Amino acid sequence: MPKVISIHSYRGGTGKSNFTANLAATVAALGHRVGVIDTDVPSPGIHNLFCLEPEQMGITLNNYLWGESPIQDAAYDISANIGLDESGRLFLVPSSVKADDIARILKDGYDVKLMNDGFRSLVKGLELEYLFIDTHPGLSKETFLSIAISHVLVLILRPDKQDYQGTAVTMDVARQLNVRKMLLTINKAHSKLNLEALKQKVEATYGETVAGVFPLSEDIVQLASEGVFCVKYPEHPVSQEFRNVAQQIL
Repeated sequence: MPKVISIHSYRGGTGKSNFTANLAATVAALGHRVGVIDTDVPSPGIHNLFCLEPEQMGITLNNYLWGESPIQDAAYDISANIGLDESGRLFLVPSSVKADDIARILKDGYDVKLMNDGFRSLVKGLELEYLFIDTHPGLSKETFLSIAISHVLVLILRPDKQDYQGTAVTMDVARQLNVRKMLLTINKAHSKLNLEALKQKVEATYGETVAGVFPLSEDIVQLASEGVFCVKYPEHPVSQEFRNVAQQIL
């Protein structure tokens, strides 16, 4: 049975899109058919990590939401872009980066039910085993939809007071929506912190499993979103941590 995974954070700047790209690529590299959909329509960007240029994105999620094309037409096979071998496949449905398209979405919104129908159609049409949803930060009706239909909700937080409080609010909402499985991941943890102690503290505070703890990595910063880190550097400790998180989802 296909599995839908939403990757979410209460605030921006947590590294959510980077995390989504690396986790999805890790699962695909294990031999699975994986889709990623960028529902952060006001500020799309995950296509950069998958080396998909704006001029290559003739049809996007926006066109589907406006009734102009089937959602499968907005799905791009980016397996070769990031250097995946033939064992797995990775598809991306990007959102438009055109200023006029973003302004239209912000002004008019979109049909949330249509987005839900699109998820189902995409999974069926591409025979996906896993669909990762890169959400827009914060809480909105669009976010509630993604959370409600997910088999797994992965919440990303930094060791930061604002993130702690926002994550608590998000978890309350997720529990009211009866999310089937929730995982926490800590990102951008300072190297001077005791990562194991941090993990235990967060688990005790929220009563949920911390699937992974990711240090603030200069190596990831140096890559500057030009590719997927765990594919380029599969032996790096950060890549190993992504494999650990992937196993908990699989």
